[in-house]
Amino acid sequence: MTDDRILRIALAGGGAFGAKHAAALKRIEGVEVAAVVSSGLERARKFAAEQGVGRAVASLDEVLAMDDVDAVVLATPTQLHASQTLACLEAGKHVQVEIPLADSLADAEACRAAAERTGLVAMVGHTRRFNPSHQWVRQRIEAGAFNIQQMDVQTYFFRRKNLNALGQPRSWTDHLLWHHAAHTVDLFAYQAGSPIVQANAVQGPVHPELGIAMDMSIQLRAENGAICTLSLSFNNDGPLGTFFRYIGDTGTYIARYDDLYTGKEEPIDVSGVDVSMDGIELQDREFVAAIREGREPNSSIAQVLSCYRTLAALEEQLNAVAGS
Repeated sequence: MTDDRILRIALAGGGAFGAKHAAALKRIEGVEVAAVVSSGLERARKFAAEQGVGRAVASLDEVLAMDDVDAVVLATPTQLHASQTLACLEAGKHVQVEIPLADSLADAEACRAAAERTGLVAMVGHTRRFNPSHQWVRQRIEAGAFNIQQMDVQTYFFRRKNLNALGQPRSWTDHLLWHHAAHTVDLFAYQAGSPIVQANAVQGPVHPELGIAMDMSIQLRAENGAICTLSLSFNNDGPLGTFFRYIGDTGTYIARYDDLYTGKEEPIDVSGVDVSMDGIELQDREFVAAIREGREPNSSIAQVLSCYRTLAALEEQLNAVAGS
């Protein structure tokens, strides 16, 4: 760190999630958003003005050359995640990269190797580990009061055009498997406390313009016998987002991002679970704490790599069917 009191973090990505991280980092004591970079200098300047950040630059390379930047948060297009993570680590910067770490297993493993070689904090934005709703369930599991029998998960969007969460045109294409399924694949193994030993997937037709499948179904089984059923769609004309149903031996819980309900839709108060009700802020707080304390963060590259192994195996299955 450049200063015992102030941790200076640069933010790459001026889109919907970049804005969420900018807001979250401002709420963390002893942190300064030192610079922002977006798809171009004009966009970076606009984003910096919107977020109250004093410095906007045109490229990540400029950020990585700054001696007064300690760490970088990457909220950039998926296809850039692995190369930018490697660049940050090679430049001596701690890095938190938004999900997914990579869109191939080889790239994910290269990032893990770089993190091990440099000894820097390298974290992936698997936000579900930090949402108060999922933390509450995990506390029940760790206390021996709840065991998962099945997770039933729906990840639904209406995205037949290439738009981001703010309805703005995207320069890149999102992906149900490598992006959206990654949240659930990681969370299931994490909450079950058991590695995934069986994974199956089927997908619907590939969109003629976007070049991706718009619907997908995934089944998972953990070594301890817990199962997970995941349905994903970009065709769903209804409530957007991911909804998790935990079916266990002592109850059923429904998690909707930071909020939690019983299986009968009765709200559960999770306000006392952590210092914030914002999962992105809690994720960023873990990143900052790991840097300050010189330790491995929850959701480190090493911890989540098994998720990407499962995704790669599922991709092989889907490609084999498509090619048959």
